[in-house]
Amino acid sequence: MPWLFLGLAITGEVIATTALKASVGFTKWGYSSISVVGYCISFYFLAIVLKTIPVGIAYAVWAGAGVAMVAIIGVFLFGQKLDLFAYLGIGLIVAGVLVLNLLSGATAH
Repeated sequence: MPWLFLGLAITGEVIATTALKASVGFTKWGYSSISVVGYCISFYFLAIVLKTIPVGIAYAVWAGAGVAMVAIIGVFLFGQKLDLFAYLGIGLIVAGVLVLNLLSGATAH
């Protein structure tokens, strides 16, 4: 169950960050509201997760997955351009999250 909650925390953060970009500096209140609610949901579920998953692992997965997803969303939704090194960096982040989850004994499964 903690990993499901971590997934919900990541989803909330990704939605909130995407809405934050769309809010154009909090000038569009609909997107601004989505952003605030999304971050509240994200932090709520992250706080629950931290009861069972070590903080370093939970935060690494939360931040890493969020960064990778938001970068890809930026390409498709906002037309942002990424170069080869950006894609390489995103790949390394994803690889790091996979190593933490599949190979590390520090995670709580």
